Amino acid sequence: MSTQTIPAHSDIDPKYTWNAPSVFPSDAAWDAECVSVAQDLAGLRAYQGRLAEGPDALAEAVTAIEHLFRRVYKLYAYAGMAYAVDTTDQAAAKRNGRAQALFGQTAAAAAFFDPELLALGEPTLRRWLAEDARLAYLDHYVDNLFRKQAHIRSAEVEELLGLLADPFGNTAMTQSMLADADFKFPFAVAGDGTQRPVTQGALGEILSGPDREARRTAWEGYMDTYLAHKNTLASNLMTSVKNYVFTMRARRHASTLEMALHGPNIPVAVYRNLIDTFKKNLPTWHRYWQVRRRALGVETLEPYDIWAPLAKTRPQIPYAQAVATICDGLAPLGQAYVETVRRGCLQDRWVDVYPCQGKMGGAFSSGAPDTFPFIMMSYTDEVFSMSTLAHELGHSMHSYLTWQNQPALYSDYTMFVAETASNFHQAMVRAHLLETATDPAFLLGTLEEAMSNFHRYFFIMPTLAQFELAVHEAEERGEGMSADDMIGLMADLFSEGYGGGVHVDRERTGITWATFSHLYADYYVFNYATGISAANALALRVRSGTPGAADDYLRFLKAGNSLYPVDALKVAGVDMTTPAPVEAAFAVLAGLVDRLEKLVG
Repeated sequence: MSTQTIPAHSDIDPKYTWNAPSVFPSDAAWDAECVSVAQDLAGLRAYQGRLAEGPDALAEAVTAIEHLFRRVYKLYAYAGMAYAVDTTDQAAAKRNGRAQALFGQTAAAAAFFDPELLALGEPTLRRWLAEDARLAYLDHYVDNLFRKQAHIRSAEVEELLGLLADPFGNTAMTQSMLADADFKFPFAVAGDGTQRPVTQGALGEILSGPDREARRTAWEGYMDTYLAHKNTLASNLMTSVKNYVFTMRARRHASTLEMALHGPNIPVAVYRNLIDTFKKNLPTWHRYWQVRRRALGVETLEPYDIWAPLAKTRPQIPYAQAVATICDGLAPLGQAYVETVRRGCLQDRWVDVYPCQGKMGGAFSSGAPDTFPFIMMSYTDEVFSMSTLAHELGHSMHSYLTWQNQPALYSDYTMFVAETASNFHQAMVRAHLLETATDPAFLLGTLEEAMSNFHRYFFIMPTLAQFELAVHEAEERGEGMSADDMIGLMADLFSEGYGGGVHVDRERTGITWATFSHLYADYYVFNYATGISAANALALRVRSGTPGAADDYLRFLKAGNSLYPVDALKVAGVDMTTPAPVEAAFAVLAGLVDRLEKLVG
């Protein structure tokens, strides 16, 4: 009996690890900057009470705020890098917590800014912006500020809410420390008795492998570990929800959903329409489960069969080849765009590529305006990992172009548009592969990746969105939810989604909510479903050669937060205020199911 081993991060060739020294040359340099920023907070507070002095004071204050936040963002980016690749690194965890605290202190020090602008009044600010070129770029910020005026409190309350950012964020850290650092999952046991270690990074590879016994034991052991801690995990998640409900009441919103969507100026109907459209189109998913069951030749499709390969062999795609394929798929966006992607992956070391001990599960893109747009993932040399890389590169290119074209004030963007950029990359690369590949096995692998992508973003995420809304509404009513309540709700939602096509192990399926740290970012998951809808519409527009489509998309990426997200997507060429993009995504999904059914017979 043999056991596969996973390397430590320090044992991986540096060219496959992200370029942390490009951010700070050493931990000591990071520490020195941390001390310096903390000392400079006093200078920022010196502007409090002075904005009414005139345009000069306002210009100086906003410059100081932007400069200090850029430094904090950079500190935060570096602090998270070592922790992400080794959650057992106590020094890295301490730096991460210190950066989080400093961010909260900076937010508190700048909390005077919005209340003082509101006190000045919109007519005065509009006049200053028109008369002083240094302030002209604040136009959208001022518009957004007065739109949200009813929910901005006094300077004292805003300062308190800023200070609460640190303790409020600890629930997500607790979940990560428990699931990523402390959990020790049982070994998966393959059909031949071989043991395979199960980690957050390695689970996906096992579940997408051909050995059903390995899949079963990996999935059951993974879920059972979460179930063994269900009460702690439920209490922690409910604490996060309680914090959000507290903030909702402090800011005088009618509901947490309204508060979440008020910030990015998205109509509440967009969320509810997504759920309604999803439920209406569930028969497409029910048909897919039957196609998959027949293709696998199993009597009952189990949850651990959803990622099982339909092809006998899965093409190997080394990292460098994946980068080349992604670049080919993105060619319609122009040479400059493609070369930036290629250089980031192969030269500038944006990506921390391979699995290692203690590495966080999943994948993400992160960074700051003064860093590279870094990517953490666990690449496993196959089409699914290539798709994940394409997805995260979509985020990174969105960040890269935003940081190059926007001031710090607009250097971020909402999750609503972020998931469009990431899914757009996947849609472009997938369409390129389906159009150019001739090998049936490769085509089948590409279709499997497509269905896996849609399964995650267009089945799992809308299901989690329903769960999340129900949990928040229960807390708003003062009822709350226990671990068993959450498990029962999740199991019911999956039963509806599976429609009898997949066996529902109610306890193990019901604990799915605990495996998604996304739920600690309130009302985040629905963005994946709206994002994949907009992405497929925009990819079709670009690939079909619609005049100006590529330039429109690049303008969207460069906009950052200088536009409301719905308006930014209109610049790109899609209107998310209508249900049409969601319906169109289901049409694409139905076409993929048709093509898969014909290919597997």
